[in-house]
Amino acid sequence: MPKLNAVQIKSALATVPKWKKMGASITRPFGFKDFPAAIQFVNTVARRAEQAGHHPDIDIRWNQVTLTLTTHSEGGLTEKDFKLARQLDRLA
Repeated sequence: MPKLNAVQIKSALATVPKWKKMGASITRPFGFKDFPAAIQFVNTVARRAEQAGHHPDIDIRWNQVTLTLTTHSEGGLTEKDFKLARQLDRLA
């Protein structure tokens, strides 16, 4: 999947307004009532990501989970990142 250019990234970001571009990645924090709820979310993310063949970086801090997406093989953002971001938004 080809890396997106700046115009394409700006357009794709409009479809995932809670995600922010950081360098060659997009990132989003998700908040939960407690640690077990955060871990349950991470387990669901893991299953969805595995099905998509795309694996986010996951940072867990008690009830806060931050996901970071980039397509490492392309060296930046692709439609694959935004497609998974839209799927993960529906989990929250």
